[in-house]
Amino acid sequence: MDCPQEDLPVIHSTQRDVLPPPSEFQELLGSLPTRKDMMNALHYCYNGFWFCEAILEGTTTFQQNFQAQDTDIILVTAPKSGTTWLKSLVFSITCRLQYKISDKNHPLVTTNPHGLIPFFEFLYGDNKSLHMPVGKPRLLATHLPYTLLPESIKTSKCKIIYLCRNPRDTFVSMWHFRKKILLKFDPSWQFPSIEESLERFCEGVSKYGPFWEQILQFWKLSKESPEKVLFLKYEDLKGDIIAQCKNIADYLNCSFSSEEENEGVIEDIAKFCSFEHLSNLEVNKSNEEGNVPLIENNMFFRKGEIGDWKNLLTTSMAEKLDQLVEQKLHGSGLKLN
Repeated sequence: MDCPQEDLPVIHSTQRDVLPPPSEFQELLGSLPTRKDMMNALHYCYNGFWFCEAILEGTTTFQQNFQAQDTDIILVTAPKSGTTWLKSLVFSITCRLQYKISDKNHPLVTTNPHGLIPFFEFLYGDNKSLHMPVGKPRLLATHLPYTLLPESIKTSKCKIIYLCRNPRDTFVSMWHFRKKILLKFDPSWQFPSIEESLERFCEGVSKYGPFWEQILQFWKLSKESPEKVLFLKYEDLKGDIIAQCKNIADYLNCSFSSEEENEGVIEDIAKFCSFEHLSNLEVNKSNEEGNVPLIENNMFFRKGEIGDWKNLLTTSMAEKLDQLVEQKLHGSGLKLN
């Protein structure tokens, strides 16, 4: 295995690479347009994208303080696009010499994937349980669009893996996910109708939305600078996970050796990181809050299927979303449906 890394990743750091949120944050909030998002939660429009207050605070602190390293690996997704799966795959692939899949104490057996690869937005927020990873490479994640990433990420040699998903399934997964969270926060929460929720999603007023802008930014960058961004589709991972694991490993300069392939290492990783296996681990069945505020570990696992949108959206609603996607992606060469 060719892995030109100085050190294998270390899960937790004893230091927190965070400065206090800027004193101007409340003033910033007061200057931003606001709207209720697809689930009736107040959101702020910041540089063309929609955020709730807590995530925006972590985002602005992250923008001001993070310094990328050339060896960093950054995973980017829109919410509910396969983030948990991608984190588990990348952790297992990059750390496979340090942690054997057969190890009963493998970190993914004892820790939710979001505790191993933290989100920048929460790392730089007020969640004191999160720490900046140490060692090289550092494994990090975000839902932010490329335009809102710190300049050091753009100018360094760090690598970005972007994963997108069919917007119909993304919307439905997000709708179920957000509903669970908001009802936990407030059992009397008043939700919009599914039609109104989809309408706002199509207007771009959803967490980190507009979703198509983020997708297009990373799609275009992957074509212009393939050494910087690896662009993946959720449906392709579902279709041939072995090929995609190889693709990820090759991109990260830690390709699987012939010996590993013959020993079935790739298949072992794919099976270990499957929805069926991860969702049945005790740590992921827990109703305790993990490393993402207000979210219990078991909330990250619902179905993990392609086509579940059919159980919530009518044909006309799906067609409305398809037409929007076709319009927004026109001329880009990217197909999502």
